[in-house]
Amino acid sequence: MTERWLDSIEARARDVLPELVHRYFAQGARGGVSAAEAAAAWEGLRVAPRVLQDVTDPVLGTSMLGTAVTLPLGMAPTTLQRMAHPDGELAVARAVAEAGSLMVVSSNAGTTFAEIGTTGAAWWLQAYLPQDRSIAEPLLARAVEAGARAVVLTVDTPVVGTKYDDGPTIWEGLDPGMLRANFDPAYDDLPGSGKALDLGPADIDWIQKHTGLPVVVKGVLRPDDARRCVQAGAAAIWVSNHGGRQLDRTVSTVAALPDIVSSVGRAAEVYVDGGVRSGLDLVLATALGATAAFVGRPVLWALALDGQFGVATLLESFRTELTEAMRLSGAASLADTPGLVPMSVQTGVDLRKRPV
Repeated sequence: MTERWLDSIEARARDVLPELVHRYFAQGARGGVSAAEAAAAWEGLRVAPRVLQDVTDPVLGTSMLGTAVTLPLGMAPTTLQRMAHPDGELAVARAVAEAGSLMVVSSNAGTTFAEIGTTGAAWWLQAYLPQDRSIAEPLLARAVEAGARAVVLTVDTPVVGTKYDDGPTIWEGLDPGMLRANFDPAYDDLPGSGKALDLGPADIDWIQKHTGLPVVVKGVLRPDDARRCVQAGAAAIWVSNHGGRQLDRTVSTVAALPDIVSSVGRAAEVYVDGGVRSGLDLVLATALGATAAFVGRPVLWALALDGQFGVATLLESFRTELTEAMRLSGAASLADTPGLVPMSVQTGVDLRKRPV
């Protein structure tokens, strides 16, 4: 049996990455329960294919906040991409531009927004807000000037979740040039530069007014929180448990997604991440009502293996699998997918109740 390229990339990346770097990329919070069960949650879903459908040329593309993408998959923000490959975010951006995809750039990126902007990639900025909101204004302004199309406000990290590490960590002796290329010098010495512990709905409006960009709220797992975000002006909700890296034993994104889609309706787009590892997972995500899904760790593994070409191979692998999965499930377009998943074996969520 031929091994899937997507199944082999972490093991192959482990062979080329320094042990500390691989451990940092792979680890989850505390016991690692949420991180470990993410992919299995998708595998617990089952498909009821349609037949007698014309699937000669399935339409894989969609639109994410007005940006046309060629498949419903984006690159999630991850820190220390230049530790995976010297080109880091630039390699991802070039592959994304070539594939017609979209990437979210971490505020901690080791590459300047200006450099990323020159690639022609569609990109959004991921941001944390500091205690003193005004300190974030220069970073946001740089992103706008470089062509960011949205701001992704991460709301699930008032503090950094504990990771269990034995021995040295990646942060000991880390070259400062590997991250935070877009921050002002001595940012951390400024009063109020620590992460905000008092995030609220008003921050969504604050970002929108200061940037003129749509705001995506990332880290939502509850329908009531999703509604509050939309009421506050969020253009999209990103269902995420931070890859299991913050609060361990949080609900899987697969289980959270259907109720959030139902609660939001057509008022905002909904995205999902966490354990997405195949083109079939993309079919399932859209069947559950997501506009698109994001991947994080696989991008790092692909970067480590072959830089820009590795990320391009990652995107092409998802595209090939998505095409096959849509044909075999009888979907001529992503709009056809809501009827594909009548029930979830693992999560117990009755998906027949979700509105089409």
